[in-house]
Amino acid sequence: MRLGRYTLTLEPRPTLSPLHAVLTAILAIFVALALSSVIFLRSELGALSAYRVIFSYAFANPNGLFTTVHRAIFLLFCTFAFLVPLRAGLWNIGLPGQVYAGALAAFAVPFALQAHEAPSPLLPPGLTVLAMVLAAAVAGAALAAFAGILWAKLHVNEILVTMMLNSILFWFVSYMIKEGGPYMGATAEGESFLLPDALRAPTVLGVPFTAMLAVGAAALLDLFFAKTTLGYKIRAFGLNPAASRYAGINPVTLPVLVFVLGGAFAGLAGYHNFAAIPGLYKISGNYGYYGDLAFYGIISGLIARGGAAAIPVVLLFAGLSLGARLVQGQLHLPFGVDYALLGLLMMTFVPFLILYRFRIALRLAPKALPQISADVPKA
Repeated sequence: MRLGRYTLTLEPRPTLSPLHAVLTAILAIFVALALSSVIFLRSELGALSAYRVIFSYAFANPNGLFTTVHRAIFLLFCTFAFLVPLRAGLWNIGLPGQVYAGALAAFAVPFALQAHEAPSPLLPPGLTVLAMVLAAAVAGAALAAFAGILWAKLHVNEILVTMMLNSILFWFVSYMIKEGGPYMGATAEGESFLLPDALRAPTVLGVPFTAMLAVGAAALLDLFFAKTTLGYKIRAFGLNPAASRYAGINPVTLPVLVFVLGGAFAGLAGYHNFAAIPGLYKISGNYGYYGDLAFYGIISGLIARGGAAAIPVVLLFAGLSLGARLVQGQLHLPFGVDYALLGLLMMTFVPFLILYRFRIALRLAPKALPQISADVPKA
């Protein structure tokens, strides 16, 4: 932008300080909450009181904190499911479908072993739980691999494929758990059978083992992309697919691989949400809500861009989505307050992310060169 003798430009920052990243994120959160206060103008409590209710329930109330942590674990897996393909320049929008596939596969194990009604004579409970976890990861990976293969072999847009798979899996779950379906529960109210006590996710100090898997994956992903050859190849492919081919990176196997890894994480999210959360332990009738919740993993991935950095982001998103749904009912606000809050948060992070990566510089405009006449003097 020209300002008299000066120009206003965006210049890449020479170094990206972690402290600067944290301060930028905190400032973006405060700005987003300030913008979101317009949602509560019609309420009698006001914005500050509404936020007090949201944060106190999500992070101070024992029941709310319990739900926030479980929702954060689910979102962390979904964030990794989006983030791994994104590093290769690919968009995995099929998180809901892969979550559903993971849940269906996890419940297929006790169903096949006839262990959902009585202890299975084929496998002990511990091995059955392990088989459920592996089945969930494999199912999510297989569904995502389909999109990866179509992109790598036929150059079919991965966004369209994964979105269509979301719809297919949504109705497949409906068939499996509704009345007459194979997974139908005892109440026949559109919910699956209830997992017996022996097949519920083991806990350590009241925390399911899936929390340790998610946190461990956060650390390993950062090391994977920063220190390994394969991680470097994935990043190089995402930056410039054409140049990476000349460097010997396989343009077919690598896209399929990142979708397989991403789908496996989404499958684990499905296992955690329906087989590891106390009080659920079944594919509930409102499973579509959890599919919509998986999309928040996309927002978290775009903001965090890293494994460990995603942990505070998903905790914030989990708490806001939970507390906003509570305050919506208490203040008799229109439906969708939680969606509005998280949407404004995402929109606020975009310009702040630009300010994190670039700096505004005021430079002296270069002087215009004198015009040289092309006329040739007459003899």
